[in-house]
Amino acid sequence: MSKITAAITAVNGYVPDYVLTNQELSTMVDTNDEWITTRTGIKERRILKGEGLGTSDLAAPAVEGLLKKRGIGPEEIDLIIFCTTTPDMPFPATANLFAHKIGAVNAWGFDMQAACSGFVFGLATGAQFIETGMHKKVLVVGADKMSSIVDYQDRATCIIFGDGAGAALLEPNYEGYGIKDSILKSDGSGIPFLHMKAGGSVKPASHATIDAREHFAYQEGKTVFKFAVTSMADVAADVMERNNLQSEDIAWLVPHQANKRIIDATAARCGISDDKVIVNIERYGNTTNATIPLCLWEWESKFKKGDNLILAAFGGGFTWGSMYLKWAY
Repeated sequence: MSKITAAITAVNGYVPDYVLTNQELSTMVDTNDEWITTRTGIKERRILKGEGLGTSDLAAPAVEGLLKKRGIGPEEIDLIIFCTTTPDMPFPATANLFAHKIGAVNAWGFDMQAACSGFVFGLATGAQFIETGMHKKVLVVGADKMSSIVDYQDRATCIIFGDGAGAALLEPNYEGYGIKDSILKSDGSGIPFLHMKAGGSVKPASHATIDAREHFAYQEGKTVFKFAVTSMADVAADVMERNNLQSEDIAWLVPHQANKRIIDATAARCGISDDKVIVNIERYGNTTNATIPLCLWEWESKFKKGDNLILAAFGGGFTWGSMYLKWAY
């Protein structure tokens, strides 16, 4: 029997209706459209509004649309890997809550926390369950309600992030399509530069931590930018080199949407022309775990069976990685 590979057989995405423009942000903090656009490439981002709504509420319509596309019911899902930095609550796992929400009664699941690299890490993890024959249908969700941990008094972070969700279904493939290789990295020395200061077991919530506004994402932008430019670009180039791929062999580069300049640097390092680089950061900002699946969703109609795709991501703490996959449909 041919070697089993894990192939993406369906993708879908969802973004909430409310559009937070640079213009509106300029009424909240000392910034303006030109400043934001030149530094990040972002023009607007989507925000989930409504009492009691969390990350799983972003993911539900994305996955419901995916299942409809694929023509299967939620009870057919074996495993849910829920990649998020903003879980509905510290426990139980959002994967568990989400399975109940969508009616995936036969699925077990867990949350993947690797900041913005989570979706790539999740795909690589899900592939193992397919390749070993343990599961037939693995759902990898990338979703974040970043507005829940963004300080809208902090110009350094509030301009960057938005809310959204995307999902991919992994199934066995016997034709050589699907996930071919990945390189995944992490380095905990990056913690001081991008993290949340309070809310964990080291520094539990208190009046003092709330007063000090320590339950929001904290970032030292220059340090993160320098590390991200090098790391994301290098790992994407490394996965290409390891698989003897030249720039002309690549149909699409699917980069994490953190900053347009980081995207450009990654494309340049890989020798990939702008017309092969998927970019939607201007409309959604950085949706953390949702950026790559949202890109796959929006460009799905342009992909052809057999297309070589390079995925690349970088996240806080630090995490980074790249994946080579051959599109399967």
